[in-house]
Amino acid sequence: METPGVAALLDFRGRVALVTGAGGLGRGIAARFAEAGAAVVVHYRRHVDEAAALVSRITREGGRAVAAAADLVREDEVASLMARAVEAFGRLDVLVNNAGTYPVSGILEMTSAEWDEVMASNLRTTFLCTQAAARQMSRQEAGGAIVNITSVEAESPAPGHSHYNAAKAGVLMYTRAAAQELAVHRIRVNAVAPGLIWREGIEEAWPDGVARWTRAAALGRLGTAADVADACLFLASPAARWITGASLTVDGGVSTRPVF
Repeated sequence: METPGVAALLDFRGRVALVTGAGGLGRGIAARFAEAGAAVVVHYRRHVDEAAALVSRITREGGRAVAAAADLVREDEVASLMARAVEAFGRLDVLVNNAGTYPVSGILEMTSAEWDEVMASNLRTTFLCTQAAARQMSRQEAGGAIVNITSVEAESPAPGHSHYNAAKAGVLMYTRAAAQELAVHRIRVNAVAPGLIWREGIEEAWPDGVARWTRAAALGRLGTAADVADACLFLASPAARWITGASLTVDGGVSTRPVF
């Protein structure tokens, strides 16, 4: 196998990336892929204005992007989303499964409907999107790369998040299983497990949590969308050409903290 030159490792020109849930963290991921030269499909479910603003920003800066709406728990809408990506840009090379929800509910108070909703929005969507994208990628000579956004909570549970913890742990195992099965189609599947990511107003909304995280993080700060996006770029790029079924933790070193 020919080894790519260093300058080409993060060059996504001529490639197409679909980012689900492209608001908040997803917005940063989509913008970073566009900066690297990819044509980007910006997925949204409800926030059409945010998606349109991101597409406008990318195109204004010389990139290519389209917005596409879909309810990712519905198989027919996922199929339409993939078709929209191919219709817009002719192929699909990268899928970032970022869409999901992050509610808080204790085990004794949680309803079965709350449990089902979190499983659907985090785990079912990953399955449906991965399957649909892999069917498209398998028809392409170059295959593709899939990156699933999990969480440090997939392996280190947090109180009030048992449904989310379980869903993200499921995504992690699904990543490994998909990597095993899809390699024959030249499709690599990996995961990025973020820690606490900064967002507007988080210091005011959760000052105690931010302070505790900052103290626990070896690098002394919250993460940013760009920190996670760069991990996605790496795993989707030729720089990670012999990496599949892996999970890259992006948490500023919180996971290195002693447990006792």
